Amino acid sequence: MDLSSCDGKPLASSGNNTENCGIHQGKILLVEPFYGGSHKQLVELLIKEVPGCQLYSLPAKKWHWRMRTSALYFYQNIPRACKSTCKVLFASSVLNLAELVALRPDLVHLKKVLYFHENQLIYPVRKQQERDFQYGYNQILSCLVADVVVFNSQFNMESFLSSIKSFLKQMPDNRPKELDQVIRPKCRVVYFPLMEPEVNIEEYSGAKGDELVQPMESKVSRPLHIVWAHRWEHDKGPELFFQTLYQLAELGLHFKVSVLGETFSEVPGVFEEAWTRIHDHIVHWGYQESRQEYISILKAADVAVSTAEHEFFGVSMLEAVQYGCYPLCPNKLVYPEIFPSQYLYSTPQQLSKKLRYFCRNPNKVRFHKVAVDYERFTWEKVKDSFYKLLSPVDQHVNETRCLSCDSLESLNHQTLGDPYYSER
Repeated sequence: MDLSSCDGKPLASSGNNTENCGIHQGKILLVEPFYGGSHKQLVELLIKEVPGCQLYSLPAKKWHWRMRTSALYFYQNIPRACKSTCKVLFASSVLNLAELVALRPDLVHLKKVLYFHENQLIYPVRKQQERDFQYGYNQILSCLVADVVVFNSQFNMESFLSSIKSFLKQMPDNRPKELDQVIRPKCRVVYFPLMEPEVNIEEYSGAKGDELVQPMESKVSRPLHIVWAHRWEHDKGPELFFQTLYQLAELGLHFKVSVLGETFSEVPGVFEEAWTRIHDHIVHWGYQESRQEYISILKAADVAVSTAEHEFFGVSMLEAVQYGCYPLCPNKLVYPEIFPSQYLYSTPQQLSKKLRYFCRNPNKVRFHKVAVDYERFTWEKVKDSFYKLLSPVDQHVNETRCLSCDSLESLNHQTLGDPYYSER
């Protein structure tokens, strides 16, 4: 398997100066079982900005198998020398950290930081019988082993911790209790770091959209340009998005659409249907390999839409806002934590109504200054939190280790029947 570099060697950081944060005291072992999308974006930023990083990764495909088996791969491929050269292990929650540490006891003494891009306890499934218990169970075990558990939003953290008890009720008997109390002291929220905008948005506020790249079209005649930039998977709600576009088309409204985002081995059939039914409205279709091209599409678009059923931060929506798009997001999940209420819709009917209005009045969004403070999510704002996470010296870790050990000891002193384990 690939190790995230062309020559098969672990990638190292650029060695930026961070002497004041203590990171220079030891190297950082980055472990990413799903090296794609926001996972890849975060790792690449850390390698660029933080000295001493060594990355071991697997390509972003078959995430189900990455959650089940990646620990065994890293057990064999992380060099034994890391126990003496590294002080910190930073991994995404796709990794079963408990398995890796059990297989590689030489890594036990590293400061172990687990970063949650998402959590599996509330992953949307069409039928409860379809839920694979193992994914969420692995994440709970990983939290128990980690020294620091980091979430990319308050919603992500609270939805995970508050769901542990009900999630474990799927077990037939002997259910462990109060694990959320053991894990919570280790937890903190550090927002995902956005890349700084590559242009000054203020320079073209009030001159939004395709006119920046297609000046030959007048503002009056140019139709609304809608962008949907999410993974092509069911949990991002493509069915709702395309059903809404079908309604716009049936009403004879003028609009353009760019459907971006990564695709994996299995693409929902709704995308093929949409390609056929609204082909005349499509400007861009599929993942953009070039970030410059991706940014140019965002700058050309007017409205960015999310129809997600499973979202814990929403990098693509905030990036769209960075480049001037008007956001339309569901009034649920992480979105109320980030976006003011004017950009949220509560029902499919509200989404359709808003887009119908914007199709008829596109300049309402083109000349609207979006009231979203995306700058608080930039690297400049969150870098100190990441430096602290990746520093081998962390007072918070020492305190939470004591709290977690006390909690576990208290639980272990109780019988297996009551109250640590429950058959009810």
